[in-house]
Formats: sequence, structure tokens, C-alpha cells
Amino acid sequence: MNEQIRLAVDVGGTFTDVVLEKGTAQTTLKVLTTPAAPEHGVLAGIDGVLQAANLSAGDIDILIHGTTLATNALIERKGAKTALVTTEGMRDSVEMALENRFEQYDLNIDRPQPIVPRHLRFAVRERLNHAGEVLVALDEDSVHAVVHELQAQAIEAVAVGLIHAYANGAHEARVGEILQAALPDVSITLSSEVCPEIREYERQSTASANAYVQPKMSRYLGELARALTQRGMTCPFFLMTSGGGLTTLETAMQFPIRLVESGPAGGAILAVKIAAECAVENVVSYDMGGTTAKICLIDGYKPQSTRTFEVARVYRNMRGSGLPVRIPAIEMVEIGAGGGSIAAVDGMGRINVGPESAGADPGPACYGQGGTAPTVTDADLVLGKIDPARFAGGRVQLSVDKAAQSVHQNIAQQLTMNDALAAFGVCEIVDENMASAARVHAIEWGKDIAARAMIAFGGAAPLHAARLAEKLGITQVIVPTGAGVGSAIGFLRAPIAYEVVRSRYLRLGNFDHQHVNGLLEEMSAEARAVVSAGAAGAAITETRLAFMRYVGQGHEITVDLPMTALTAADQDTIRCSFETEYTRLFGRTIPGLDMEILSWTLTAAADIDPAASKASMATKGDKKPLQAIDERSLFDPDSSAYVTAPVYWRDDLTVGARIMGPALIAEDQTTTVVTGNFSAAVDDHGYLILDRLVPAGGS
Repeated sequence: MNEQIRLAVDVGGTFTDVVLEKGTAQTTLKVLTTPAAPEHGVLAGIDGVLQAANLSAGDIDILIHGTTLATNALIERKGAKTALVTTEGMRDSVEMALENRFEQYDLNIDRPQPIVPRHLRFAVRERLNHAGEVLVALDEDSVHAVVHELQAQAIEAVAVGLIHAYANGAHEARVGEILQAALPDVSITLSSEVCPEIREYERQSTASANAYVQPKMSRYLGELARALTQRGMTCPFFLMTSGGGLTTLETAMQFPIRLVESGPAGGAILAVKIAAECAVENVVSYDMGGTTAKICLIDGYKPQSTRTFEVARVYRNMRGSGLPVRIPAIEMVEIGAGGGSIAAVDGMGRINVGPESAGADPGPACYGQGGTAPTVTDADLVLGKIDPARFAGGRVQLSVDKAAQSVHQNIAQQLTMNDALAAFGVCEIVDENMASAARVHAIEWGKDIAARAMIAFGGAAPLHAARLAEKLGITQVIVPTGAGVGSAIGFLRAPIAYEVVRSRYLRLGNFDHQHVNGLLEEMSAEARAVVSAGAAGAAITETRLAFMRYVGQGHEITVDLPMTALTAADQDTIRCSFETEYTRLFGRTIPGLDMEILSWTLTAAADIDPAASKASMATKGDKKPLQAIDERSLFDPDSSAYVTAPVYWRDDLTVGARIMGPALIAEDQTTTVVTGNFSAAVDDHGYLILDRLVPAGGS
């Protein structure tokens, strides 16, 4: 049987990463992202990796794609001109939001502005109650009146979010039919389809965000699919979702909001696989690219997950200051700390780094594309961490002189220090920013960050991982093979999966197992239809959850449901599961109080990764003597001076090889910096294991 050939593409803010996998062999490539037309960068990367592997487009068996395009459109507010249609009296729900203050004592807090401004929010006459029963029938004349307003405003997309539509989507469906008939070129999003969940503000915000990015994402994905077909690529085309699963092209074009954070999700999937291979149960994944750094906590080989995600926080990265979207997502903290993050000296003489990024165009000063502001990549180059001739596999030639000039003029001169210390200051600040974010994230979840191993990947993460681990008290860092394109490799490990959610209120004391079985069967059919479209014939597994709370509480916890058809006896099973989970979280239960279920979720998944039980990716053959390929002047923080550090080529290292820091281990897409406080060894999988050296008399 022929080996399956799989291709993964991750479009980031600075680089587009491409990975081609044939059996155990991988071919990787980095190309600069083309922000004005992202498909051009994708196609260039695919053409390059196919040429390197001596294959044609028709040889590919599966294509998996992740992108930050939807995220960037929301953050930069560069989406479609969008309107919101809602129930009379509810026009301002998305602006009133939750009516809370995420910063109690700041009278001038920056609140997130709704995607849809007030003059583009319209109301129709209708009303449902919480059970989905009609109180006021839909007045279709009021819908036709809205059509004229939409035409006058030249609207490109419409979100329909009627009150209680999660319980009955009939009115929304009819509004959508009328709007689509009158406005055939306008994208229509129904909240009852994209987010059929209780809580009006989050549901309308999610529907608005989906409508806002849908024209741009549909156009991009459609053009990319057509271009690939013209090249002769006829294989299935999947998109990575923020929840860590894959979905079909058609579903992604309908619900592009599910693609928010798709790239980082791929990295988390990779970290889970590596943690399992290395038998390290609790880890922190660290993904640093050209624009952002992402940190995710993984316990028991499972990444933390969430159903409420905030995009574009506007106030000191504080929870509550962003746009909420209710989608399944892997829980992680993301900050503006990447290789392209711009450094500057503020009015108080402090070095600030990010969140603004030089991106791919013009890029850091060392790219020689017109950028003049110093970035983290410029500082890394000045410190000797990067080989200017081999950056991104040699596809981007870096100028040490331009990097040094930028750091000198913008940092060193401002602070009257030498260039090396100025560059070190830039790296130290970005490392401390990441360490601070990781500490806060761990504390919020009640976790000990220092008790974990770190898995580092992304083009910039191996450059900074050892120093970040020192700051966090972490004693072991794992750098996997292909670390520079880690998220794209993670795409190849993800299952095809789709989650369906329904908000249906039920008191556990009045448990109706037949009603619940009917609901779960309906959800299963919907989820399986999406998964089967991309994994015909594959075994499909399901996961069922209930969102429960004690009566009168304001927030729910997730409880596993039995996978078989429910019976009356499962009332006690679900109660026991809730009490066990509640006790785990809060240390107690509340006797004599009934429980209620607000929402139900069902996820169908099919594993399509033939590499699940791959042979070792470690270098084969007889053990070679350890031999450096070069030497480089590397800035040493402990001595505040440059030292001569050996440079090893990663592909030359065999299992068991051990390198003492300070040293550099180079590969096509990144370089691992081994500081003087670490040693690095190659394990049976070919992964680099950096272990913290215990100082004399230390512990």
C-alpha cells in the first residue's frame, strides 16, 4: 500500500509554514506571509515544498490549513460592513454587554466597541419565550422594511440574533430567507446556527463576529481552493478549528468564526502528542512565532479548553475587555511577543516590547525591506543567536549591520549603553513579558508552572525557551523535531471533529431521559454529518457533556454524560458526576439543593492521522562523534559578555548525544539556544531535551 502524502499549511502574521509528510519523512518550509493576498504566500509555500520533495500537486492525499486571517480581521477591524437584525427592544444588547466593570476603579476604562455600530442595528417585531414558544408572531412587513435600510447602507453581511432563538430558530430562519431573497450577494449569519446557546450578549456578539469575517474568509478560502484545483490538487481540504479539530471547507466558509486561533490550536495538539510520547503528564506548551507568543497548560495529556473566548482585548489584556465569542476553543494565553515585536524606549527611559509587530512587510530592520524599528529578531541577531545566512532555511537573508544600526539608534543611544546590552535588554523584556503572562495564567487556573516541563516550538521559541524556563523555575525543556513549524505539524495530528451545542433547560429533579435522548440523537446526526463528509468510512467517536449548576447559581461546570442511551437511572449517575466535579473544583457540595442543566454539547471525531504509532523520528545509523560545524560569538547573560559558542547541526546529532551550554543547535527553520545553565541531549524520538544544571551546593 502506498504511503499517504499529507500537507499542512499554517498562515501566521509573519511567516507561512508548510509541512509535507510522507510516511515518517517530513519536508518543511517557511515563506514570508503576503498580508495583502495571503493565498499568494500559501501557494508559494506549497509550490516550494512540492519541488523540494519532488512531488506534484496531484500526489497530495490530504491538505490541512490553519490561518489567523479571521483573528486579524477582528483585531484590526478590517472585516465586512455588517448589520445586526434583532428583536424590537433588543437593539442595544450588544452595547450594554454584561453591564459590569472589568476594572473597578478606573473611571476611564476602554470598553470593547461592538462589531456592529448602533446605526447599523435594526429591529423586527417578533417574540419567543425561553422555551421557544411564540409570544408574538414574526411580522414579515417589519423584515421587508429592514431590507430597504440594508440596501440603502450597502451592507455586505448581516447577523440575525433574535431573542431566545437558541430554543427555536424558526423566526431567524424565516428572516434569513427574506433577507437572502432580497439581498442575494449579502452573507447572512443566523445566531441559532452559529451559536445556539443561552446568554443573549455572547450569542449576538458571536453571530456578529461570524458575519463580519465571513465575506473575507469565504473569498480567501474559495480563491485558494480554486487555485489549488487549477494546480491539479483534488484531495480533501480541511481547516483547523480553534477547538483542536478539523472541519470541512464548506463548514469553515459558513462558520469562519470557528477558525479563530486555529494556528495556536495546532501547536497545542502537537504538544499533547509530544507529552504522551515522552510520558510527561503535565506540561506547558510555549509557541513563539513572528507576531505572538502562545502559552497553554496541558494536564493528563489534555489541553485546557473553554467555550467562551475573547478576541482583541483593549484594556491591558484584562478579561472582559474583549469581544466575546462562544466557540469551542483550546484555552491559552496569547500576547504580542514574537520575533517581529517592535522595541522602543518610552518617556520614562524603559524598554517596551510589543504588542505592535513589524509583521512580514516591512518586517524587522534586518530583513532589508524598509523596516527601521528594532524588533526581537534584530536583537537576537545582534546577540549571535541567529545565523543570518540560514534564517528560515536560507530563504530570508538577514543583515547584521541593519539590525545593529536599528538597535543602536533606537535603544542603545537612548539609554547610553552598548549595543549588546541594549539588544539583551530587548530580549530580557520580551522574555519577562512572556514569563509574567505564563505565571498569571497558571495562577488563574490554580497550577504550579514550575512543576511542569516546557515544550517549545515556533520559529522563535527555541531561541528564548531556556531563558524563559530560567525565569519560571522550569527545569526541563523539550524541543521537538520540526519545532520551527510546530503548529503546522500539529495540524497533521488533529482529528476531524465537530461540536454541536444546544441550550435546553432541564431540572435534574424532573429528568426526562426520553427528551434528552431525542436531543442527543439530533445533535449526533448533525455532528456526524460534518465529520463523515471529510472522513468517509472512518470510525467516529463521540463525547457528550452537560453544563450544570445548582439552582440559583450564575455559572456552570461541565459534567460528562454516559455514552449509551440514557435511562431513568442515569438521573442518579449524572447527579453523582456533578457532585464529584463540583467537589473537585470547590471542595464541597451543597446538600438539599436541586441541580439544573442549561446546555448540552456533543462532539463527534474521527482520527485520520496515520502517524499515531510512527517509528522513531530520531537520526538512524551508528553513533557519530559529537562535532560542531561552526563557532559563533554568543552573548552570555551570566558574564554580560560575548563568548565563543559551538554550533551543532541538529540533523547530525544521534540518539544519546549530549551538549553542554552555552551552545547553539541549528536546523532549517529555527535554532535552539542552550544557555550555560542547561545541557541538551537527544532522546529516542529525536527530540532535544534541555535539562537545568544544578549549581554546586544547589538543589
